Amino acid sequence: MLDLIVIVICLIFLVNSNSSMAKRFKVPHKYELHLHYLLFYHLFFSLFFTYYILNFGGDSQGYWRFGMEQVKIIDPDWMKYFGEGTTFILWLCYFPSQVLGLSYVTGNILFGFLGFMGIRYIFIMVVELFPTNHSVLNIPLFPLIFYFPNLHFWSSGVGKDSVAFWGIALFLFGIQNYRSRWWMAIVALFFVYFTRPHMGQALIAGAGIAILLGTEIKKEYKYILGALALYFAFSLMDSTLAALKLTDFSLESMEAFSESKVSNLNNARVGSGVDISSYSWPMKLFTYMFRPLFFDAHNIMAFMSSFENALYLWLSFFIYRNWTPEAIRDMPVFIKAGMITFVPVTLAFMNALSNLGIVMRMKNMTMIYFLLFCFFLISYNKHLRHLRAQEKIRYYQRREEIIEAKKRAAAAP
Repeated sequence: MLDLIVIVICLIFLVNSNSSMAKRFKVPHKYELHLHYLLFYHLFFSLFFTYYILNFGGDSQGYWRFGMEQVKIIDPDWMKYFGEGTTFILWLCYFPSQVLGLSYVTGNILFGFLGFMGIRYIFIMVVELFPTNHSVLNIPLFPLIFYFPNLHFWSSGVGKDSVAFWGIALFLFGIQNYRSRWWMAIVALFFVYFTRPHMGQALIAGAGIAILLGTEIKKEYKYILGALALYFAFSLMDSTLAALKLTDFSLESMEAFSESKVSNLNNARVGSGVDISSYSWPMKLFTYMFRPLFFDAHNIMAFMSSFENALYLWLSFFIYRNWTPEAIRDMPVFIKAGMITFVPVTLAFMNALSNLGIVMRMKNMTMIYFLLFCFFLISYNKHLRHLRAQEKIRYYQRREEIIEAKKRAAAAP
């Protein structure tokens, strides 16, 4: 009974907050409806995530039921679980799981609600900041891209992925309007860093560089905020290395770390392992960003992911044609920071992740920002072409008016 009460209360809160945020950010009614659709769509994926984990296994059950073999706590209580990575997720799960005794499916729904809030932050920023839409096969990219299954699946259950995805989205939402939302960025960084220290490190460094490159922030604030972000990035470096048990941030260290984390997924049951040891750098990059494709699909999630990756690949071809200094200059801070974070994370993981299942999971945190980067370049230049066309029409209209005026003047007695 308690499970149902908790779920209903959270669901009512999210529906009401969808409407209040839509009103606050002047979201058109048709897109407000999509926020509600996305909420229940995401709820479905929390249930599907539960089915998937119960049938195929995963760390998620271990977090909620406190069965993680790598974490041994003598005389356990809530604060003894506080720490980076796995212990932090156990710390988050302690009260709802061990104190309230909520079920595992309820835990997935609660973490899924957190993932949905991350999707909502990105959705709101796209509505607010993108100049125009773009269609592929006569289907508008927005809001289609927010219904991609991978975006929902990996952020719909108990685990690091939901918390990291929400935290990254909230952090970028905060720095997009730093004057009024700076505190959101601080809260978000706390959760991202303790969930995945290397992501927190990359995120704050990316934000610092984006702030320095941006035009939205006044110069007197830009250098102060940029310097602070870079300072904290370097300050967190030692603790990040300690949390990850690395000696440095070299490619070799990151590769060894990533391989040790995903080695248990490279087995016949998963069926998604690939031998990247003989791949060239371009092929490793292609594998990380655009696979699995249809010929790689080994289950329903991989098959659905194939459609997403095909779209990523298609949109990436538009980068060169739409890459202009003006587009980069006017790009929202959240996309700049997201992309600057995306690049080093991609370079690190593309050399280490040899399992397409874990690739789908890990890139879900940042791949949406690559997609929005491509989308913004296309929509920005489409908007400029539209403005130039309008200006040309006005020019010829004025020209015709002048010609007509001269004719009337010449015909007058």
